[in-house]
Amino acid sequence: MDKKYVFQPTDLTELKTSYDLIVVGSGGMGLTAALQASELGLQVAVFEKMTKLGGNTNRASSGMNAAETSVQLKHGIIDSYQEFYRDTFLGGGQRNDPQLLNYFTSHAALAVDWLADHGIILDDVTITGGMKIKRTHRPSSTAPIGGFLITNLLKQIEKHQVPVFAGVQVEHLLQDQTASISGVSLKLPTGTSRKLAASTVILATGGFGANRELIKQVRPDLSGYQTTNQAGATGDGLKLAQEVGAAFVDLDQIQVHPTVQQDTEHAYLIGEAVRGEGAILVDQQGQRFVNELDTRKNVTAAINRLPEKAAYLIFDGGIRQHAKAIDFYDYIGLVIHGQNLSELADKIKVPEANLTATLTDWNQAVNQQADPQFARATGMDRGITQAPYFAIHIAPAVHYTMGGVKINYRTQVLDQEGQPIKGLFAGGEVAGGLHGNNRIGGNSIAETVVFGRQAGQQAFKYLQKAKN
Repeated sequence: MDKKYVFQPTDLTELKTSYDLIVVGSGGMGLTAALQASELGLQVAVFEKMTKLGGNTNRASSGMNAAETSVQLKHGIIDSYQEFYRDTFLGGGQRNDPQLLNYFTSHAALAVDWLADHGIILDDVTITGGMKIKRTHRPSSTAPIGGFLITNLLKQIEKHQVPVFAGVQVEHLLQDQTASISGVSLKLPTGTSRKLAASTVILATGGFGANRELIKQVRPDLSGYQTTNQAGATGDGLKLAQEVGAAFVDLDQIQVHPTVQQDTEHAYLIGEAVRGEGAILVDQQGQRFVNELDTRKNVTAAINRLPEKAAYLIFDGGIRQHAKAIDFYDYIGLVIHGQNLSELADKIKVPEANLTATLTDWNQAVNQQADPQFARATGMDRGITQAPYFAIHIAPAVHYTMGGVKINYRTQVLDQEGQPIKGLFAGGEVAGGLHGNNRIGGNSIAETVVFGRQAGQQAFKYLQKAKN
């Protein structure tokens, strides 16, 4: 996040007894929804259980996917909603909810424009695994998208005077005699509980990637994995929704991200944009073993077939210049340096001859724009030729929960009979169905903005209808 800007959460003394809309969660989804609803004239409040705002969005690095944008055209890229839909549908094992996916792919470009209207400019594009076209939008600085987005959304939230309360847990959703949402029960930092009235609630609580117990229940095979998630990603929204009769979908679909540095106290995701800008993966023999920009599911499987169940991401000075997130990885000590290939090979303990041969073959593939080994066809704009050379040790870790609360494309939360729970909306990682069995990199940030806007609009529409 921008260290020059510090957002101050709202003091609890300013807490009112009622709001038109309560947003639970302060990540990209929650802040977008709150901003959109506030601009439509609603009295909105955001509640975040953690003391730090931004949720998992802060950890996003690659960018935001969208098709048919003016930004793409400026870069000479011709894209279509249909190709965006097809790449995401195939990447998700054709298990994606078609209505959610159709709305998502046809509204992402509008979301990029909406951000631009608020001074949040994503004017550079790169590519992520599973995509065939450059459609991952990011700031021209190539800075990690997450912190950039949260910082700038908070600036807009402050400008529109939307209260954001930190360290406050929403414990329960309240309903009236018609089973419509009527408010929430809060647990304040003092430990006391308090009820607030609200006719609409948006769940933007994120996923459950940091809830080891729940992961063990739905996917016992992943119980030993580390996670890239921040500590607050424990599935609170699922509990809130379940209490009011919501249905769930795809809870067992949990994504393992293939490139996570885990040799330090905390696991750090190494964003797909590094591979999108030209990096390759090598095993302990210094050899490639996979199409590095295949889907996360397939790249993870390839790494897990290696004896060490780990690999090295290899890149050079030229690639580093096009992926600024590497500067952060280096700052916290994750990047291994080699002034030449010999030094790098020695430091990561792989055969120098093999590593040299691998890079020779790869650079030839880039020059010919053809990868005879693994048929990689994207992220080949530049070879690995500019000293110094770099490596990051990576292994798979739990990253994203594709399943969650069942919603329709209007972001209405659905009950067991498929009917909307009146006044309750959800989106982002707390909701399931959009991604099928594998999320494409760059789609999570897009999802938060697309469905954040939609939830804010639909909450407004619901309240307008209730008045008439």
